[in-house]
Amino acid sequence: MAEKVQVSESIPLGVILAFSGGFMDAYTYICRGGVFANAQTGNMLLFGVNISKGDFGGAMRYIIPVVLFSLGIFISEAVRNRLKENQIIHWRQIVILAEAVILAFAAVVPLNFNLFSNAMVSMACGIQVESFRKINGNGVATTMCIGNLRAATEAFCDYSMFNMAEAKRKFLIYYGVVIIFILGAVAGNFAVGILGRAAIIISSFILLAGFLMMFKKR
Repeated sequence: MAEKVQVSESIPLGVILAFSGGFMDAYTYICRGGVFANAQTGNMLLFGVNISKGDFGGAMRYIIPVVLFSLGIFISEAVRNRLKENQIIHWRQIVILAEAVILAFAAVVPLNFNLFSNAMVSMACGIQVESFRKINGNGVATTMCIGNLRAATEAFCDYSMFNMAEAKRKFLIYYGVVIIFILGAVAGNFAVGILGRAAIIISSFILLAGFLMMFKKR
């Protein structure tokens, strides 16, 4: 019999989240001044580089998204702790709906307020990375690739050396998430070319679809 899993840890929802993750990163980098929505390591690196140059205004462009990303993690944990026993609606549905609303607001922020828009998108990413950590029982990040790439290559090594069926399933999931993330970035690039600053609304609708999907329990 096929194993039943929560929708919040299912492959279909994982596809939605990974695609949205790549889309958000492409949007802020291409449309909002070369800032990463998800890759906070890159933002902290560029923060340090700007500090070393004495460009404190430029440094703020990169550190504020880091702070708001952390705030998103805090918000996710606060919602989980408050509402994890709620029987009416799952707490993850609440946070994914909040993420969709935040991105919708980011879509209408003028381009001369990129710092504010980037902060909102980074907060949404922090909410997502903290709330959705697994796909089919495997620890997966849907907003970044380095951990997934490491886990995928490790599982592929195990499969190629020992022909382990579980390792095969793992590397397919992890590499699949990386590919979907890249496809999201490709779509984000095209969407920005067509819709400009409003392109992030597509990611908002994608997450709304995930919200609706989660009404199915298994």
